Amino acid sequence: MGKSGKKGSLKAALSSQQSRLKKKQDAAHAAQHAERTKAAHAAQGKGKAKATAAPTARPTIPLLPTDRIILIGEGNFSFARALLSSPLPSLDFLPPSNITATAYDTEEECCSKYPDAAEIIAFLRDKGVEVLFSVDATKLDRCAPLRGRKFDRIVWNFPHAGKGITDQDRNILSNQLLLLGFLRSAPSLLVSGPIPSIHKARKKKRDPDDESGNDAGSDEEKMDDVPRQARGTILITLRNVPPYTLWYIRRLGFQRSRSLSTDVRDLPKLAKNPPPPQSSGEKPNPKYIQLRSFVFHRHVWVGYEHRMTKGERAHGLGKTGEGGEDRTWEFCLQSQSQ
Repeated sequence: MGKSGKKGSLKAALSSQQSRLKKKQDAAHAAQHAERTKAAHAAQGKGKAKATAAPTARPTIPLLPTDRIILIGEGNFSFARALLSSPLPSLDFLPPSNITATAYDTEEECCSKYPDAAEIIAFLRDKGVEVLFSVDATKLDRCAPLRGRKFDRIVWNFPHAGKGITDQDRNILSNQLLLLGFLRSAPSLLVSGPIPSIHKARKKKRDPDDESGNDAGSDEEKMDDVPRQARGTILITLRNVPPYTLWYIRRLGFQRSRSLSTDVRDLPKLAKNPPPPQSSGEKPNPKYIQLRSFVFHRHVWVGYEHRMTKGERAHGLGKTGEGGEDRTWEFCLQSQSQ
């Protein structure tokens, strides 16, 4: 074979080898590209999942350590105890003397209904909390120990008439009248002042370089820290499940409706637009402004155990029904002249 033949053969072999190397490199590049694309899609999906996940809001604490607080319908007084025995950091310096805890029952009836009440009452009194019995939530303005006194917060957790009426319509009406009577009698105990200013602290984005795990902010609603100047407020907490959600519908004494809505947001209607008085001699029912509503987290109040109005039962503790959520509504008077 001549020199020209060897040269052509070597050139062909080199060209073939280069072609094989190029194909190998192209395959490697394609594999790397596919891997990067897969990783990018995975990261994007993770980002979307984070974006769509609901942010966890810190529990709203509607009380301040400088507040003068009256608790209505305390049952076994475990909420009053929770304010003092395991206080939240924001309430560390709440003086026991700023708390007045009341019950509808007499002391004897209360201790008979709730076996743990006597011990809790003794604890509260020892700490300096004022404990009152035979306090009717619909006649607060006529309660002798409360006459002439003013409070920053009137708190009623899970109001219930406790009449044991089996007929649903009559049971709903009895609880409507209970709430209406409470809202009518409460103004005499509320501190006067300007309407409280509520602001919401938006959750800020977390610094990716911050490994502490702490959020820069929260979705918690806060009240401006001026309790002595602001108008007193009423806090009503209830369960967002039937039959409790049926108490606040505008029917019977309001406007009768064939269908019963189960929307718990009808409670503000009762406060903001109450029915007219039943007789011409009665004063008009006071009107309120809704300041906010928020989820009531029971676990925040360590040791608090809600009890039904009838007390503990033979088979169970008489707690509220399962499902739904507990929600608190906060109101203040629309006008202080009411």
